[in-house]
Amino acid sequence: MANKWMLPLFLAVVLSAATGDDWPQWRGPHRDGALGSTSAPASWPEHLQLRWKLTVGEGHSSPLLAGGRIFVFTRQQGKEVASAIDPPSGKILWQQSYPAPYKMNPAAERHGEGPKSTPVFHDGKLYTLGISGILTCWDGPTGARRWQQDFSKQYRQTSPLYGTAMSPVVDHGLLIAHVGGHDDGALTACDASSGGVKWRWTGDGPAYASPIVADLGSAGQVITETQNHIVGISVAGGQLLWDMPFTTEYVQNIPSPLLYGDLVILSGLEKGVFAVRPAVKDGKWTAETVWRNRDVSMYMSSPVSEGNWIFGFSHYKKGQFFCLDAHTGATRWTSPPRQGDNAAILSSGGNLILLKDSGELVIAKAGGKSFEPLRTYTVADSSTWAQPLIVREGVVIKDATTLAFWSIM
Repeated sequence: MANKWMLPLFLAVVLSAATGDDWPQWRGPHRDGALGSTSAPASWPEHLQLRWKLTVGEGHSSPLLAGGRIFVFTRQQGKEVASAIDPPSGKILWQQSYPAPYKMNPAAERHGEGPKSTPVFHDGKLYTLGISGILTCWDGPTGARRWQQDFSKQYRQTSPLYGTAMSPVVDHGLLIAHVGGHDDGALTACDASSGGVKWRWTGDGPAYASPIVADLGSAGQVITETQNHIVGISVAGGQLLWDMPFTTEYVQNIPSPLLYGDLVILSGLEKGVFAVRPAVKDGKWTAETVWRNRDVSMYMSSPVSEGNWIFGFSHYKKGQFFCLDAHTGATRWTSPPRQGDNAAILSSGGNLILLKDSGELVIAKAGGKSFEPLRTYTVADSSTWAQPLIVREGVVIKDATTLAFWSIM
C-alpha cells in the first residue's frame, strides 16, 4: 500500500493514464481485445492493491475509459443507469437513468436482468443499448440525454430471446446496432449526433454478437453474427455484401468476429473455430471457409490474436484456454480443463490477460508451446462476466454489482 506521501502522486499518474489511453468501446481501443504495450502494465506484481470499490448496480456491461472518465452502464431498482466516475477517486461525477422494466427469459435467469451491452463513447458522447433494446445518447461531460429510441413502434419485440447483448459500434458518424427481436429486427445505422436512421438491413433478427467494421476489398463492411447468419453489410448504404447460414443450438450466436489480415475468425456453440475470407470474385462477394478446427469451440467468449496466433476460451472440457495457428487453424496448445464457464480474453505486450467468470484474473504468456500462467489474482467476490478495463496502472473490474480499481502500485 502506498504511504500518504506517495498517494497524491499515484492518483496524478492514474489520471494521466486515464486521459491518455482511452478504452472507448467493447473489447478495447480497436474492438479486438488487443492493447498496445503502453496501454497496460509493463509488469504485473505478486499482489494487486485495491484502491477503491463502489456499488454501481447489476449487469454484465463492461466499463469504459474515455475523456478522463470511467463510464459504466447498470441496472438499479428497475432502471437502467449510466454513470460517469472519476478514475483516481472512484467518485461518481454524474448519474442518469430511465425506467426499464424487464423480465428475463427463465432459461437465462442466472445472468440477471442486465444490461449486457457495452456502451460506446465517440466525439464526447456516450451511447448505451439497454437489455430491452432502448438506445440512448448521453452527453459525456454532463450526462444530459441527447436522444433516445426504444423501437417499440417498429418491432413486435425489441430484444432477442435472452435480452439484448450486442454492443453498438460507431463508424464514419454512424451509430450501428442490431435492434428489434427474434425473427423481426434490423441492423440499423443512425446518425450519431441526431439519432436519425440512415439505413436498415432487415434480412435477419439480432443475435448476441457485437459487430466489427472492416475494410476489405475497398469496401467498408459491418461483419457480425445475426440470428441465423454470418453477414457482411456495407457501411455506406446497408446493402448485404455476403452471408453464410449459421445457427447454434437454442439460437445463441454470441462470439464477436475477429479480423486477422483478410481472414475473419468465427465460432459458436458446438461449431468449432473457423476462418473465412470475404472477397470479390467475378464481380460478386463470396466468403470462402479457409480452415476449421473442431478441437475447440467458443460459446460466449471472443478471441484475440497475438503475432501469428489466435487465443480463445473453449467451452469444451468445462472450460479450456487454447492457442491456434492463425494461418492454418492447427492447435498449438490447450490449457488444463475445468477453467470455468466463461472468460474474457485480452492481449498486450506478449501477455494474455484472462478474466474468468469466477473473479480470478490470470496473466499468462502469449508465446510458448503450452499454457503458461505468470500471475493469478482474486479480484472479485461475485461473478465477473463483464470484460475488464485495463490501464497502465492496473485493472478496473465489474462484478455482479460493484466496480473496483485494482492497482499494480
